[in-house]
Amino acid sequence: MEETTTNTTSKNPLKKVFRYQWITGNMNFFLFLSMLAVLYIANGHTADKTIRNINKTQNELKELQYEYKTLKSEVMFKSEESQVLKAAEPLGLKISNETPQRLKLEKQ
Repeated sequence: MEETTTNTTSKNPLKKVFRYQWITGNMNFFLFLSMLAVLYIANGHTADKTIRNINKTQNELKELQYEYKTLKSEVMFKSEESQVLKAAEPLGLKISNETPQRLKLEKQ
């Protein structure tokens, strides 16, 4: 019967591993591991934030490209001859039927 009592106390192998002296002796290593875990989590959050900013900037760029194309097409339409004539008509401007005169510069 005495043998069974000694076997039951030595059956728990975790008692040998997690002794107070071993834990306090490796406290620096545990602190190092916890700092690595914090840095890993912070890096993940920073990466997520960067990706969100990139997506936001891409969406703004797309909107600006659409606005540029819209304004460019409006300017092209308004710069057509017929549209310029319609805009100048209320001001009393008309197309001249006379041929333009050419100016010559005399060399000195």
